[in-house]
Amino acid sequence: MDILEKIKGPHDLKKLDLEELHQLSAEIRECIIDVTAENGGHVGPNLGVVELTIALHKVFNSPKDRFIFDVSHQGYVHKLLTGRNGDDFQKLRRTGGLSGFLSREESEYDCYGAGHAGTALSAALGMAAARDLQGSDEHVVAICGDAAFTCGITLEALNNISTSTKRLIVILNDNEWSIDKNVGAVARWLNELITSPVYKRVHDNVESFLQKIPGGDSIIRLGSRAKKEAKDFILASSLFEKFGLRFVGPIDGHDINQICHFLEFAKASEDPIILHVLTKKGNGYDVAIQQPEKFHGASPFDISTGESKSKVAGNPPNYQDVFGQQLVKHASRDSRIVGITGAMPSGTGLNHLRDKLPGQYFDVGIAEEHAVLFAAGMATMGKKPVCAIYSTFLQRAFDPVIHDVCLQNLPVLFCMDRAGLSPNDGPTHHGLFDISYLRCIPNATLMQPMHEDELADMIATGLEMKSPTFIRYPRGQGEGVPIKEKPELLKIGNAEILHEGTDIAIWAIGPMVKEALALAKLLEEQGISACIVNARFIKPLDVTLLTSHADRLRLIVTMEDHVLSGGFGSAVLETLQENGIQAPVQRIGWPDRFIHHGSSNQCLRNTQGLSIENMENQILKKYREAGGTSTSSRTTALQG
Repeated sequence: MDILEKIKGPHDLKKLDLEELHQLSAEIRECIIDVTAENGGHVGPNLGVVELTIALHKVFNSPKDRFIFDVSHQGYVHKLLTGRNGDDFQKLRRTGGLSGFLSREESEYDCYGAGHAGTALSAALGMAAARDLQGSDEHVVAICGDAAFTCGITLEALNNISTSTKRLIVILNDNEWSIDKNVGAVARWLNELITSPVYKRVHDNVESFLQKIPGGDSIIRLGSRAKKEAKDFILASSLFEKFGLRFVGPIDGHDINQICHFLEFAKASEDPIILHVLTKKGNGYDVAIQQPEKFHGASPFDISTGESKSKVAGNPPNYQDVFGQQLVKHASRDSRIVGITGAMPSGTGLNHLRDKLPGQYFDVGIAEEHAVLFAAGMATMGKKPVCAIYSTFLQRAFDPVIHDVCLQNLPVLFCMDRAGLSPNDGPTHHGLFDISYLRCIPNATLMQPMHEDELADMIATGLEMKSPTFIRYPRGQGEGVPIKEKPELLKIGNAEILHEGTDIAIWAIGPMVKEALALAKLLEEQGISACIVNARFIKPLDVTLLTSHADRLRLIVTMEDHVLSGGFGSAVLETLQENGIQAPVQRIGWPDRFIHHGSSNQCLRNTQGLSIENMENQILKKYREAGGTSTSSRTTALQG
């Protein structure tokens, strides 16, 4: 790491010659592999953009010049080149370390934060237009993966570029993958483009080709600006030129010298320009190249084999796999059932349906709005569509959920993985808002299981519903509860009492049920008898059971892996108010702030007041305020 250790900022990079830049590339790759092997992270995307990112910082002057990375999960190289190569990077994605994405809070070099695909082009266009209005001269560069061009937002931005600015640089980083293999017409068009004979000839030896055309030498030397008529390498027929962008490429994304040449050319362009850069996801690490899907976002792994360190035989299955396997069982018996994913087959578990029943599986690419509308259309034709979309990604399709599914009361089942924390990924990926944004919608039924067997019951129940149904469940492993051979159809709106009590009632949802049961034991030591309720349904609530508890018990406690604002506890308060009941309620959940990344769920809970001790103290304090007493010295201390 001789060279990397000396890089304290882009100014140090600019002093290096080509040979030193090649060595720096190798050192960066070694560093990224070492750190992600320990912490997990986006391995393949970052290994694929090493030379591209080095070239950007070699040619441009960041932070004055603006780099907007789509999704920004490929920003590790950028971090290493902008003064963040140290202990903070060694703790990447862990508590106290750097974020796995770009963040405006983290560095002046991060001009725009992101975590979802498709945002870079619109944001960059906004920056360019603002620059034009204020008369400044900085360059704006949007670095977009090929999958970003399957997003509706990106296409909307493309439609506005020619009328919004004259100076914008777009990098199309084409590695043919997002998380899974790219799908759709745009992906096919790009594949046809790069495999065409003319395009391939340019790609095989770009500089040699340019030397053979009039003015080519000057383009390479950058002694003059290329004219728009140089159509041998600026493809007039490309889709992007129809949107008013000069399309240049292909460019070898692992040839620093070549990339720098074309970035200099782009700097001089008097029109918006797009550079088509070909990269290989995972470049420099054979295991990542061979398994691009796994190493898009990997858990800690063994460098020599690529095997996940956390892979232990006998561990409970992940919720996504339980969902996927259950859906296959139902779909095998009912051909009307179809699964829909937005480029996340393995992450959601729909890879099981894809592999077993490909005719009932649809991957629509990174296009959540389309996924929901597509499902709505299928539902009108008698199909039973199941949309498997992460909680945080379903936010992007909020309007179609309301306008197209719920307003028309269509029987679409939404299975929302990553509800709750996604600890290492941070605020862009925490699913902490879905209860708030869903329970206000008429016709929606919303539920959450306390373990994997109950998830199987809810899937079976949801598939029988004649109206929109949403199931939220957390990331990662289940509780190790055996799954029944035949799932139970749940009665809509019925909660389940797990433990009777005479003093307080704790109403919990999802993984917080386990925490509630642990709290019941601690409270029993205080002389407090707690009734534990697995609410199961957030909408509709079990009003009969809730009001009976409020009438006869001293305190109602709600527990949720969700923000308190508008969440499950708010639903309980509203229900009591609507029924004319004034009862003490203690809500436990996430505070009204964005939760940063951390090493684990427990680390984040401890920092946000959700440790078991803190939750116990919250309950004891509220119980005392409600007139309750206990036999514990700890309660006496609280009262003092």
